[in-house]
This record gives sequence, C-alpha cells and structure tokens, in this order.
Amino acid sequence: MGEGEERARSQVKPLDIEFRPKAQKALKKIVAADRQRINAAIELLRFDPIPPTAKRLTGRSDYRIRIGKYRVIYAFEGKKLVIVIIDIGHRREIYRKK
Repeated sequence: MGEGEERARSQVKPLDIEFRPKAQKALKKIVAADRQRINAAIELLRFDPIPPTAKRLTGRSDYRIRIGKYRVIYAFEGKKLVIVIIDIGHRREIYRKK
C-alpha cells in the first residue's frame, strides 16, 4: 500500500455496523478465541465493506467473508453507509435453509 493510499484510507469515515438478532445470538455461541477473530474481521469491514476476499452470494444481494471455519453473511447498504450482519455460523451449516 502506498503512502497516498494509506493516508486516504485513514481519512475515510468508518461505516456503522448493525447486527441482526440472529447474528448476535450465533456469535454468543461461538468459542471465545474464534469470536475474537470474527469480531476483528467485522471491524475491518468498517473501512473496506467489500474486501477482495468477500464473495457475493448467488441469487442474493448479500456478501460473505470467511474466517477460518466460520462464515459471516452481511449486506452493505451503501446509501445509509451501514453494514448489516445477517448471520454468523459454521461453514457446514450457514447456507442451509431453516
């Protein structure tokens, strides 16, 4: 990252993050060490809402990021400058319809 890019990134206003109740509940059930890594990744979304590792979900306008064996499903509402965390879960279960 060049000097100009770093300066520009530091001047960007961090986005707000909202958690859906389902995501908050799921996060509380995760082991503390994994929860810290997930929280750190979510914090990084404040400054880069669609990082290079994020993937857009097929048939939806949502995105997902991978954190080890966990996935965070989120939506980026550009007009309101808000990231909405929709769901958090293990990779084996996160995409299953309930």
